[in-house]
Amino acid sequence: MAVVIRNIDEAERTEVRMDGVKGATMAIMVGRDDGAPNFAVRQVVVEAGGHTPRHHHDYEHEVFIISGEGDILLGGERHPVRGGDVIYVPADEEHQFRASTDGSGLRFLCAVPVTRNCGDPVPAS
Repeated sequence: MAVVIRNIDEAERTEVRMDGVKGATMAIMVGRDDGAPNFAVRQVVVEAGGHTPRHHHDYEHEVFIISGEGDILLGGERHPVRGGDVIYVPADEEHQFRASTDGSGLRFLCAVPVTRNCGDPVPAS
C-alpha cells in the first residue's frame, strides 16, 4: 500500500461545473485513484457569494469547515456555519453550502463513500 500525504494548501483544485453551482472548486485529497476502498476526502472552496448546488443523494457525508463563514441548507432551513464546525449530512437530505458575500469564502473537507462515484471530480459540461 502506497503512502498518501497531501498538503491541503498545495492540492490542485478544479472548477465544479454543474447546474446550480457558482464559484466552487474541488480537489480530491484522497480517493479511489489512491487505492482508498471505502471513502474519499474532498476539499471544496466556495468563493465569497458563491454556492454549491441544492441537491440530495442516497449516501451520507460528513463535513468539516476549515475556514470562512456562510450557511448550509439542511433540514429545510438555513444554518450559519464557520471555520471549526462539523456537519453531518444524512442520506437523501437536500443540502447546499453558501459562502458569505463578504470575506474570503468558505473552505471545507467532505468525506464521502467512493462506492458511489462521488469521490471523483465533477466532469466539465
